[in-house]
Amino acid sequence: MIHTVHNAFTGETIAGVELNTWQDVDKALDRANVIHRTNTAGLPVWRRIEILERLAARILECREELALQIAVEGGKPLKDALVEVDRAAQSTKLASTVLAETGGREIPMDLTPAGQGRIAFTRQIPIGPVVAVSAFNHPLNLIAHQVAPAVAANCPVIIKPSMQTPMSCLSYVRLLHESGLPEECCTVVLVKRDVAEQLVSDPRVAFFSFIGSADVGWSLRSKLAPGARCALEHGGVAPVVIAEDACIGSAVESVVKGGFYHAGQVCVSVQRVFAVGNAADTFVDELVEKTSELVTGDPREPDTDVGPLISTGEVDRVSGWVDDAVLGGANLRCGGARISERTYAPTVLIDPPEDSQVAKSEVFGPVVSVFRCATVEEAVSRANDVDASFQAAVFSESLDTALAVAENLRGSAVMVNDHTAFRVDWMPFAGLGTSGLGVGGIKGTYHDMTVEKMTVIRR
Repeated sequence: MIHTVHNAFTGETIAGVELNTWQDVDKALDRANVIHRTNTAGLPVWRRIEILERLAARILECREELALQIAVEGGKPLKDALVEVDRAAQSTKLASTVLAETGGREIPMDLTPAGQGRIAFTRQIPIGPVVAVSAFNHPLNLIAHQVAPAVAANCPVIIKPSMQTPMSCLSYVRLLHESGLPEECCTVVLVKRDVAEQLVSDPRVAFFSFIGSADVGWSLRSKLAPGARCALEHGGVAPVVIAEDACIGSAVESVVKGGFYHAGQVCVSVQRVFAVGNAADTFVDELVEKTSELVTGDPREPDTDVGPLISTGEVDRVSGWVDDAVLGGANLRCGGARISERTYAPTVLIDPPEDSQVAKSEVFGPVVSVFRCATVEEAVSRANDVDASFQAAVFSESLDTALAVAENLRGSAVMVNDHTAFRVDWMPFAGLGTSGLGVGGIKGTYHDMTVEKMTVIRR
């Protein structure tokens, strides 16, 4: 059966890819299991480093082609797609450096009389077959974050990309094989949801890596076989606190980038801004002005700032959420309308109802809501009043204020004078609460895919 891949902006067909059956997946799982059980040493470290470094170089050689592919199938503006390609190369390179920076350790045995006369040490060994399910919004770099650490850890990996953006994944894995990794060590499967669930729940899976919606992630986790470990990366409703002493110009510029990058389709995209006291009106006016200047259109055009949403259904959903917020009393300052079948205008809402979808749930669209607050304490309290918790931010010229807010905002990371979507690929990246499980980032994922195995020697 052929699956059709569409241009995210025009809806035109750009490719047809063959869907895999359960029989294909079953064979891939068998191969992965045999590789792990019969060759625990796997590729030597120097060889893995060589393959990953060669792959990073090949990605940069194909930079323009890969960026255009991201823009066409995923709708990310070309200037941002080029940055994603660079990040994918860096992520791949980082996976090779982890091998030089991590290793085993000595375990002291003579802390009690029972351990006297023994020495012990640990080694990092591969956990076993990895299954990775990925998302559409960073179709190349997310694959790098799931596949490159598996290669570094010596784990055979089966990757299931988003069916809306499979071409970037296929390109990454093709370049990986060309760089020297045996084909059976990394397999792409293109399957429907029922086969994907069967794959994830199979007892041959040692580790499950998921990037996507919370509903799907938690559901798949509940179906894992006993003993299988997992890491889940979902989304958030990222809050930003604007203190009265914030540099408004810098805050506005940062919030516009963090809120409307990739049409807001980022798990840590700026969504809720809590502006304190006299800063609120000035911040809102400048935010509306800068947001209104953004160019929405064909992501292949170099001047485009905001591209399409991934599907017409997503435009319908975002439009409905905004309309409901306005009916509930939100002040619509700009946007709030569909530009075309697949694009939605960058939107700023002021004081939407606390129980509205835009205030409580992940919008995953080009919508930023601003809430006016009397005090910093009120801003922090309202920012924390959601179940999801990922990255957050505070803008203030006072170190004391910034540190106090950072201490009290819920989140695994708080950015000071920067937007919530800031990330470099070597930093820990973790959703809390409903936003995820485990710690991502190249180094964290490598450790998830290895087991610390101890050897004890009696002298």
